[in-house]
Amino acid sequence: MTRLASNDFPFTAVAGQELLKLALILCAINPQIGGVLISGPRGSAKSTLARGLSGVMPALDDAEQVPFATLPLGTSEDRLLGALDLEQVLQDKQVVFKPGLLSRAHGGVLYVDEVNLLADHLVDQLLDVAASGVNRIERDGISHEHESRFLLVGTMNPDEGELRPQLQDRFGLMVELGNQYSLEERVQIVRLRDEYDQDAKSFCDAFKYKQRNLKNSIRLARETLSKIRCSDALRMDVATRCQDAMVDGVRADIVWIRAAMAHAAWRGAKAVEKEDIQMVEDLVLAHRRQAKTPPQPASPPSRRPESSPSQSPSLSQQPRSDSSDVQNTPPEEKGQGDWGSMTPQTLATSSPIKVTLDEEPQASSAMNRLSEVAPGKHKGKQQGGYRPDAVQTANGIDWFRSIVSQPQEWPPKQLTHKADKTGQAVLHLVLLDTSASTLSQGVFAKAKGVILDIANRAYLAREQIAILGFGQDSVSSILPRVRAPKEISEVLDNLGAGGGTPFRIAIENASQYLVQQHHTNAGLHSQTYILTDGRTQADVSDLALQGNTVLIDTENAPIKRGRGQDIAQHLGAQYVLLNSLLENF
Repeated sequence: MTRLASNDFPFTAVAGQELLKLALILCAINPQIGGVLISGPRGSAKSTLARGLSGVMPALDDAEQVPFATLPLGTSEDRLLGALDLEQVLQDKQVVFKPGLLSRAHGGVLYVDEVNLLADHLVDQLLDVAASGVNRIERDGISHEHESRFLLVGTMNPDEGELRPQLQDRFGLMVELGNQYSLEERVQIVRLRDEYDQDAKSFCDAFKYKQRNLKNSIRLARETLSKIRCSDALRMDVATRCQDAMVDGVRADIVWIRAAMAHAAWRGAKAVEKEDIQMVEDLVLAHRRQAKTPPQPASPPSRRPESSPSQSPSLSQQPRSDSSDVQNTPPEEKGQGDWGSMTPQTLATSSPIKVTLDEEPQASSAMNRLSEVAPGKHKGKQQGGYRPDAVQTANGIDWFRSIVSQPQEWPPKQLTHKADKTGQAVLHLVLLDTSASTLSQGVFAKAKGVILDIANRAYLAREQIAILGFGQDSVSSILPRVRAPKEISEVLDNLGAGGGTPFRIAIENASQYLVQQHHTNAGLHSQTYILTDGRTQADVSDLALQGNTVLIDTENAPIKRGRGQDIAQHLGAQYVLLNSLLENF
């Protein structure tokens, strides 16, 4: 959707969020900074400020009105970049380019709400154009390019999944918002919003002078930006800070200098000073800083959080057990002797331990019961693999090739479909035994190393991962379902083990969660990993996990006291010994 600035909630009427306002103003002064990524929960004024920016931003091409284009989540590549004008082809038999959103946003603001949920290939193309200022199309018989300079603003709710680190870095600045306000701020926000809802036009008219003054200030700063200078000493200071933050590459250095110069122009200064460097530091490093703090021992709760027994797991949360689980846990699962009574302990994560699985896991009766709804490896292979990037689907019709291949036929009898570029959704669900018995002989640290390898491979494949821990007489979410992050070592290092093993409860929760995920996400491929030493008397013969499952037996003893192999057989899971993985480690 594309429109001109209208009666949106005025930028200058928004209470609080001064850091976000500054970031948007700096990018309006110098769009070469690379746009703003806004991360925050619901109700933190992300969208309101992003939409209000077009009301105070001077047009990039000196036009009177500032275009504001919204990129919806379900948009297509043709809608974003532009495509063949089918009407012109049919009427005039000429190949004519039909502009997309990138053309219509030229000179203004391109707003992407929930950018973390946008298809990766669309985000790649979007950021390439934002960096170069030129949109080049070479496909479907079209060879076209046009200028496309705009201010890119993306918003995301971190609870709904992360943005790939490679894409985060492409945004110049990032602001992490909270939704906690003082009582006075809450009263002011509600009052202003109520006045706007009652009479939007009168409300906007009351702020038109503030809006105009801010626009003039941005225009003046933009005109003086080319005269701002930055000393070599300050450039060295920026380089040192970037190095201390362990950022990748030098994009942070470039953005930092540009943002500092824009801030100096905003202040009306002639040269960058120390305060300009410091004011934009958090904006530049918020999504790039990789410096780690020493891990602190975690103190997991001794009791599980209470919840309604009928509560089912949601898309954004991992399944949790209810308060009755502890009472229903057999005595054998609550831990015995010294292991069960000891205080939860942490062990540093070992190096990644590669997981190798059989090509075709053996199906059991439990798996057969789910064959009609589980995608499985066999069905994935029929489509050319788990992520069939070249599969022809009905996501879109390639009209150019359909018409050219049948020039005398209208409508074409055979339609050529475009390739599906989104791939198949893949979820890695990890169930980690965090009971006290796993602390023996460093087994817990090695289990973490296995998870590290799973997460690393999921990250490279841009797949999702969720980690559920069961131990200390409770079941808890270690990592909610997100796109696999680049680094989870710190999360694993801080994870402790202790108490008993509520194994059946963990399997029940995982089973419910997977059923819901497969029901919500058509075509989802799920791979479940159960890492346990099998020290439990729980009966799981009546349970099943949807998708593919592998049980990694972490018990490190010549004589097995656990029931790992029996549990794997009941669940229809592939059985793997941790010791066999260590042989290739």
